[in-house]
Amino acid sequence: MVVALGVAWVLDGLEITIASAVSDVLTKPETLNLSSAQVGLIASVYLAGEVVGALFFGSLSDKLGRRNLFMITLGVYLFGSGLTAFTLGNGTGWIVFLYFTRFIAGMGIGGEYAAINSAIDELIPAKYRGRVDIAVNGTYWAGAIIGTLGTYVLLNHVDLSLGWRIGFLIGPVLGLVVLVVRRNLPESPRWQVMHGQEEAAEQSIAEIEREVTATGVTLPPIDESKAIELKPTDQIGYFALTRVLFKEYPSRAILGATLMISQSFLFNAIFFTYTLVLGKFYGVSSEATPLYLIAFAVGAFSGPMTIGRLFDTIGRRRMIAGTYLISGVLLAISAWLFYAGVLNAVTQTIAWTVIFFFASAGACAAYLTVSEIFPLEVRAKAIAVFFAIAQCFGALGPVIYGALIGEGDEPVKLFYGFLLGAAVMIVGGLVAHFMAVDAEGQSLEDVALPLSATRRTGIVRAEGAGSPFGT
Repeated sequence: MVVALGVAWVLDGLEITIASAVSDVLTKPETLNLSSAQVGLIASVYLAGEVVGALFFGSLSDKLGRRNLFMITLGVYLFGSGLTAFTLGNGTGWIVFLYFTRFIAGMGIGGEYAAINSAIDELIPAKYRGRVDIAVNGTYWAGAIIGTLGTYVLLNHVDLSLGWRIGFLIGPVLGLVVLVVRRNLPESPRWQVMHGQEEAAEQSIAEIEREVTATGVTLPPIDESKAIELKPTDQIGYFALTRVLFKEYPSRAILGATLMISQSFLFNAIFFTYTLVLGKFYGVSSEATPLYLIAFAVGAFSGPMTIGRLFDTIGRRRMIAGTYLISGVLLAISAWLFYAGVLNAVTQTIAWTVIFFFASAGACAAYLTVSEIFPLEVRAKAIAVFFAIAQCFGALGPVIYGALIGEGDEPVKLFYGFLLGAAVMIVGGLVAHFMAVDAEGQSLEDVALPLSATRRTGIVRAEGAGSPFGT
């Protein structure tokens, strides 16, 4: 289940890495002959598609269910990304076609986030929710590694005009395999009971319990003091959601928005333009840039996988604040070293590998935060809203940094850009320190009681249900 759901992040990391790895290639006359700003706009259009997809499919996820959206969003992604490979020229019409296909691919991935993070948190035990969610989100960088290796082979052993197109087909091929795996995924029992499907919810829970007890584990009795009475509710629109978030949970809304905006701006700004920095400032050839991206991706992948468990043990507040502050300070230091001219392509990569070891763990925790601190009825929509807000700011990063990079003859501009990214992460860390929710080890209902639920002594029942929903 975790693998099948986590592949959404793999595909996103794959897409962004391929787009970043071929960005310098697309500026060459034998390919599309784009300017640095036009290449940056490709990334921004993709991110804009993610925003639209998150909002549209996030609403459908709360309405139709997590599982039903899995297949649809993946199909949208496959369609958009596959079409990108068929950009056959560099005329105005073909460039518009390129942007359009990136927008559609982004919509599919954006829609995945709302449904996937909801399902993961609603199906993972509270004791392990933090590390599992962070690890799954961290698989973004596994996709980055796959994309980097693929583009390295393609850009060095295939004609450039063909290689970049084949690169954009790697994701769809992987996605087709995942479509088969996802067919057997369960629906979230929490979503089922909230929509009056108490019988189906009972069956889902019973199946999970059978699998657990088959391993020899004895399940403890249900703690009836945790019981709540649930009443299936009508759909809550985005306007009503805004009221819920900023009126009922103002500090949590500020926390979620700040964490998501800061990490999105930093990652999109740095990663989408990484190969431009290597090419323009350090003279690294486009064929060699994937090697540097591999080191970058390995560092970012290692963070969530090695320190993710600490978000469950040391706690959300300390770890989120710590990872944001450390990455911000380290980025400021590396910015000064860059401006002083003491870095080369290798040492710059080492610096960013260390920075994003911490930053990626913090970024994954941002997604964890917005998916666990709001009520069940609006969970997917809340993820979509904060993801959309974050990507609106994040979409500015590649364009801004692309302009700051220019032809690589004014490093002072990029120096100030790096300082801006450092300041944004530090602000995120400070907000986490004062506002983070200590959700480690707590059930989702303890972190945020469903809007239509009340605590009572007894077992959990859906209103009008003939049998208890015992979980």
